[in-house]
Amino acid sequence: MLKNKIIAIIGTGNMGDALVSGLIGSGSSKPKNIICSDVRKDKLAKIKSSHKVRTTTSNLKAVSEADIVIYAVKPQLMASVLNETGKKLDMSKLVISIAAGVPLAAMESCIEKNMRLIRVMPNIAAAVKEAATAIAAGAHATKEDVKLAMEIFSSIGRCIFLKENYLMDAITGLSGSGPAYIFLIVDALADAGVKMGLSRQDSLFLAAQTVLGAAKLLIETQEHPGQLKDKVTSPGGTAIAGLATLESGGLRTTLINAVEAATNRSKELGDLMTKNFNDANNKNT
Repeated sequence: MLKNKIIAIIGTGNMGDALVSGLIGSGSSKPKNIICSDVRKDKLAKIKSSHKVRTTTSNLKAVSEADIVIYAVKPQLMASVLNETGKKLDMSKLVISIAAGVPLAAMESCIEKNMRLIRVMPNIAAAVKEAATAIAAGAHATKEDVKLAMEIFSSIGRCIFLKENYLMDAITGLSGSGPAYIFLIVDALADAGVKMGLSRQDSLFLAAQTVLGAAKLLIETQEHPGQLKDKVTSPGGTAIAGLATLESGGLRTTLINAVEAATNRSKELGDLMTKNFNDANNKNT
């Protein structure tokens, strides 16, 4: 379904590079069917050398030749790039944005025409093809469009589809920002290991591998985390002593509050982004 589509990736930063690697590595797309555009010639040279894709410094050229356009630019650049390329966008193209904090409404206000729009929220684990990604569709996107988006982003990890666009803020708070929470937890566990006498190298490895193994066990067994937790804890044992300490320290509540705070901040930034897009659009009309 995807193999014969021409895909333009606007912006070749970390996420754009990860997408190219995932699409080609999974066999979902051929290098000749991928066009990457960027203002940085050194980035284009690197991605062309690594993946043999087509490259250009012209966003307009990339968009005009594509069936699917993926905007992988920084959020603050999104309005100007959309204004630049909007004249080449129409209902014949699937338009996908991975710009964090940019709602579909903001994009629609900028383009001012009906578009097959999809918003995607991956996370930093795309770099190792283990991203947790959520996909939400605009009013004019079809079921086929959603399937295409799912295929694209399954090449860099695992995806879910959200029927409700407004939940993208919660996705940002949970899985978008989530790796930062896990990095902090792993860092703290490693510090604890060092405090107990382990070397820094061994402690960090064991903490990271423990998180990886626990996550894989959850996904592959599909058991509730509470059930798996109970399998680790024996009466009067070490795990229950550690868990009691975590509960008394408020770890569960703190993590819940962290996701809520990040979600609320995402909403604030989204509202600000929509206002900025409208202001930018009014200046151009």
